[in-house]
Amino acid sequence: MNEGFQKVRVAAAQISPAFLDREGSTEIACHWIAEAARGGAELLSFGEAWLPAYPFWIFMGSPIYSAQFSRRLYENAVEIPSATTDRLCEAARKAGIHVVMGLTELWGGSLYLAQLFINDRGEIVGHRRKLKPTHWERAIWGEGDGSDFFVVPTSIGRLGALNCWEHLQPLNLFAMNAFGEQIHVAAWPAFAIYNRVDPSFTNEANLAASRAYAMATQTFVIHTSAVVDDATVELLCDDDDKRLLLESGGGQCAVINPLGAIISTPLSSTAQGLVFADCDFGVIASAKMSNDPAGHYQRGDVFQVHFNPAPRRPLVPRAAIAADPTTAASEDLPNIKHPPFSPAVKLPIVVDD
Repeated sequence: MNEGFQKVRVAAAQISPAFLDREGSTEIACHWIAEAARGGAELLSFGEAWLPAYPFWIFMGSPIYSAQFSRRLYENAVEIPSATTDRLCEAARKAGIHVVMGLTELWGGSLYLAQLFINDRGEIVGHRRKLKPTHWERAIWGEGDGSDFFVVPTSIGRLGALNCWEHLQPLNLFAMNAFGEQIHVAAWPAFAIYNRVDPSFTNEANLAASRAYAMATQTFVIHTSAVVDDATVELLCDDDDKRLLLESGGGQCAVINPLGAIISTPLSSTAQGLVFADCDFGVIASAKMSNDPAGHYQRGDVFQVHFNPAPRRPLVPRAAIAADPTTAASEDLPNIKHPPFSPAVKLPIVVDD
C-alpha cells in the first residue's frame, strides 16, 4: 500500500565564488551549506564549475590572454579526495544536508569539469565528469565517459546531475530518465557571458532547457547558476571589447517541478543568496501517469539506446586484459573514481558489455 509520497526541501546557491581561489571558495561554500540547512533544506546545489570559478575567459580573448587565468585555475583545481573535499564533507555532515558541488577536478595531469555528490553523513557518494565539454571549454577540460552517467540512491530520493548543455543532448535525458532519477541538479555557469551577442547564452534560453528537462524526465530540477561579481569583471575585462562580452550578475536559480512549473521564488540576477522550494514526490506520480518515456510511453521495438557504462582508462595492465578481455580498467590503478554501474531500475536501454 502506498502510504504517501515523500516531501523534500531543496535549495540552490546563487552565490559568487572567491574567483580562482580554492580555499576562499571552499570557505564560502561551507558557510552557505550551513545556511541552507538552517533554512530547512535537505539538499543544496552549486552551479557549474563553481569551485574555484567558471573559466569565462576562454570565450573572451586569445590563448595568450587566457593562459594567465588558465594557470591559476590549474593551481586551484580540486583533487578528489583531498583536504578541500574533506572540508566540504565535514560541512555537510555538521549541517546534516546533502550537497552537489560543481568543480574543476585535477586528476593526474588533466582538468575535468566535475560534480561531487556528498550525503548528509558527510560521505562522498558519487562523482561525475561532463561527458563532452562545450566549444572552447575543451581548451580547459578533458572528457568524461559512460561511467559518468548514474543516479545516486539517497534518503531523499534518487539524485542525478548534469552540466550546462548536457541538457540539450536527447540521449542524455533518456538515460537519466531510465535510471529512475527523481531529483536532478542542473548546473549552469552564471548567465553573464555573450548575453548581448548570442541568445543561446541567455538565462531565458537555458532556463527553458531546464524546464524541458523536468518535463521530459518527470523530475524535480534544481536549476543552479552562480553570480559574476564586479571584481571578476574588472579582472577579466581589460578593454571595451571584453566588457561587451562579460557583465556582472547573470545569476539565476529556480526549482522546477516535473510538470515544468517553477515552484521557487527567484532572486534578481545580481543578488546573492539561496533559493528554496518544497518538492512533493506526488507530482512525479502525476507526471508519470501521462508521460513516462522510459516506461509506458516508450517503444523499445522501434527505438533502442545503446549505453556503454565502462570507465575509459589510458592504462590497462596486461594481466587484467588476460583475465577479462573486455576490461576497461583495473582496481589496482590509483584513484579509480567511478562507482560500479548499478542502475536503480530495469533499463529500457541496451547496456553494452
